[in-house]
Amino acid sequence: MIPIRDELPTRKFPFVTVILIVFNIFIFLFEIFQGQGLDPFFQRGGLVPASLWGNGETSSSFISPWFTLLSSIFLHGNILHLGSNMLYLWIFGNNVEDFLGHFQYLIFYLISGLFAGLVHALIFPSSTIPTIGASGAIAGVMGGYFILFPGARVIVMLIFGFFVTFVRVKAIFVLGIWIFLQVVSGLTSLGMSSRGGVAWFAHIGGFMFGVLWCKIVSNRYYRTHYW
Repeated sequence: MIPIRDELPTRKFPFVTVILIVFNIFIFLFEIFQGQGLDPFFQRGGLVPASLWGNGETSSSFISPWFTLLSSIFLHGNILHLGSNMLYLWIFGNNVEDFLGHFQYLIFYLISGLFAGLVHALIFPSSTIPTIGASGAIAGVMGGYFILFPGARVIVMLIFGFFVTFVRVKAIFVLGIWIFLQVVSGLTSLGMSSRGGVAWFAHIGGFMFGVLWCKIVSNRYYRTHYW
């Protein structure tokens, strides 16, 4: 089940979401045109939990490995990694930005990414594998969408072998299934921190943070407008 787009219009142009997408694409193009391969960027800018907690050496050129909590959000491993993340950011980010406002949305996005990386580092504190990608921050956006627009219709692509179809599904089901799969995958990944792969707990942490942030904000918003 792959989300393609939603049917919820926005009142304002989501220029922060667009800027984030353009910036992520720019960083990726900068990486691949350096002619050094992507690994040096991952080692310098990726989040390495062991280095974060002082449990291992770091090859990062940054002053502090804590900076990699931020820099890792803007690095991607390949074009598919980048493309899928930016698709999800565009589908769910524009409406969350519309609700929160441009500045609060940007802060929300960045803190979601920082929190997601921190959760991953706490679950796998001895891991020496660099973690990269915007998916933790985007998971926060998805958690926010889950709270703010549960009844919005999302067009998803279903693939059954060679058969492909498109259906409209409520966001609460699309995102509910997504986070359920993250939890299941995360639990099965416990004890395998020495292997590379998806940072499932970063997704879970980001999503839960987005749910909490937007639940608080939405309650305050509705109370204000009611009175």
